[in-house]
Amino acid sequence: MLSATPRTFIGSTTFTVTGMTCAHGQRAVTQEISGVDGVESVTVDLATGSVTVTASRPVDRADIAAAVDEAGYALLP
Repeated sequence: MLSATPRTFIGSTTFTVTGMTCAHGQRAVTQEISGVDGVESVTVDLATGSVTVTASRPVDRADIAAAVDEAGYALLP
């Protein structure tokens, strides 16, 4: 069965990240996602574990997941 979630996105999309509990994690996730080509801004909410990413052109969700993984955390599917 194919996922109903598109592989890429433009505009703002919110993701859930597991394990972020402090400002260090917030900075690491923000820095890694900000390095993804096409990402304009990143907003992390530690209380909810959510990350809102705004992109100016198509960004692959797998690239966001890889950036979060590089920061030491994981996206929930």
